[in-house]
Amino acid sequence: MIPASFIQDLLSRVDIVDVVGRYVQLKKGGANYMGLCPFHNEKSPSFTVSPTKQFYHCFGCGAHGSAIGFLMEYSGLGYVEAIKDLAQNVGMVVPQQEDRLPPGKRAEVQAKSLALSEAMSRANVFYQQQLRGAQNAKTYLQGRGLTGEIALRFQLGYAPSGWDNLRAAFPDYEDAALVESGLVIERNEDGGPRKRYDRFRDRIMFPIRNTKGQVIAFGGRVLDGGEPKYLNSPETPLFQKGSELYGLFEARQAIREAGYVLVTEGYMDVVALAQLGFPQAVATLGTACTPVHVQKLLRQTDNLVFSFDGDAAGRRAARRALDACLPHAGDAKSMKFLFLPSEHDPDSYVREYGTEAFETQIRDAMPLSQFLLNEVSAEGEMHTAEGRARAQFHAKSLLQAMPASGLRLQIVRSLAQMTQTTPAEIEALFELSKPVTPRRAAPPPRSSRAAPADMEKKVIRLLLAQPALAAEMSAGAVDALAAVAPDGGAMLRQLLETIETMGTSPNFAALAEQLRASGPDFDGMIAELLGEAEYEPEVARLELRGAVRQCRMKLVKAEMDRLTASGSTTPEVLARLRELWNLHERLKQQAAADTASTGAA
Repeated sequence: MIPASFIQDLLSRVDIVDVVGRYVQLKKGGANYMGLCPFHNEKSPSFTVSPTKQFYHCFGCGAHGSAIGFLMEYSGLGYVEAIKDLAQNVGMVVPQQEDRLPPGKRAEVQAKSLALSEAMSRANVFYQQQLRGAQNAKTYLQGRGLTGEIALRFQLGYAPSGWDNLRAAFPDYEDAALVESGLVIERNEDGGPRKRYDRFRDRIMFPIRNTKGQVIAFGGRVLDGGEPKYLNSPETPLFQKGSELYGLFEARQAIREAGYVLVTEGYMDVVALAQLGFPQAVATLGTACTPVHVQKLLRQTDNLVFSFDGDAAGRRAARRALDACLPHAGDAKSMKFLFLPSEHDPDSYVREYGTEAFETQIRDAMPLSQFLLNEVSAEGEMHTAEGRARAQFHAKSLLQAMPASGLRLQIVRSLAQMTQTTPAEIEALFELSKPVTPRRAAPPPRSSRAAPADMEKKVIRLLLAQPALAAEMSAGAVDALAAVAPDGGAMLRQLLETIETMGTSPNFAALAEQLRASGPDFDGMIAELLGEAEYEPEVARLELRGAVRQCRMKLVKAEMDRLTASGSTTPEVLARLRELWNLHERLKQQAAADTASTGAA
């Protein structure tokens, strides 16, 4: 059994727009994406995908679910298989139930992660402060044509020469977080005492930030001719090179405006291109481009352009990028490869030939299909049977890595023409998978449970939309709501129990997936929420308090009416009536205060 916490973590990393977009052509429509439903025949789009709720819903046939549910319905995968498929695409390993960390260990891991993050942030501030007084470092950056404004935007810094300058930033230089974050190296040679020293010394510092803007690692460039030219942070619990891209946080808006992302080979390429009018550039971190890199970029744009030097090393890097792109290549994606002259990098090319010339290079970059065909036929000899067979041999694994699509079919046809075969022979020889025929979504089973009362339904909808509010539901509030519900609040209690199992920061998609697995009772309200605007957390909080308060007032009034109708005037009854009246007045005052705060907001 897969732990619920893993499902929640997975769905927080997966982008459902990317998952559904592999199979359905989606277009932006307001806050959501729209397309033709793959589960029933329709001519006008009624299929919507919500990037905020991470859920899809068809207003025509009623099909809906998370990324997991979509793969199950569309591809016919089982629950576990769908989870493994999604996890593989984002570099996660599916654990088994027995692998779940105990609460104490989980808290320890979270505390360590926080300590590492704080260490990186403090070091980043220190390096930026050091750059202000480092004339040699500023002279170098100015020589590369960078302004103070661009240095500030990318938070560039300087690690001074010397072995333990970070002592000035960290009162406790022996803190374990300094070693675990990669800021400090610790050695114990010849059985002597442990020695610590700064990893980065006399280098321009490039902070690497995740998509939230948090510093998770550094790249340091040497100022003189020393080696290595670039030194990167080691992999840590915060930082995995194969998953991160330098400059992506800073480039997100520019990528949307330009309509494409430019993938380069180094830190300085990114910063210099931003200075020269190409802020949509990012870079891999001293490692080959990976499928996770490609997937991250495709969440930002459908158009990727990889820029490489024209030398042998650049060609090898381009080939690795091609391999990373193939699993994500499809009819609605554009992936191109730009090869500059061997004597130029993007920075020097723009400075020599100008922005218009570089824009032309980008526009005329080689499409993935052409690069693939060039690679498989690179050994030449296509005039011989052996040469054509060798090209087919090289092409087999590449085409097998691609999803079935119109693009793959076009490449198959071109390859067949090159090798004097037919597309059908290529597909049979390579054992290429056929396009998946989507299954029709079966109508959801009807719930056998009675529909919740209006007030209970309102609270359930609020908790579905903002699961984090469940932490504010006291036992008394639940009891008050249950008292006015037709089945004793069974649905509400089930919802709260489900949210409780999800730990901290539960999200809508993960919660809906958990509820879907337990039956159809919540399907209707989940579907309704998908068609509505996003709930503001504070508004939802006030509405929840108001709903609980209304239930309490209803119960108080009912008891007051019952006692009054009894005609009893015993001291106990009179005391209880006074108590109920005071409670009723306090609830009214709370309602007035909430109304006033809402009006002020």
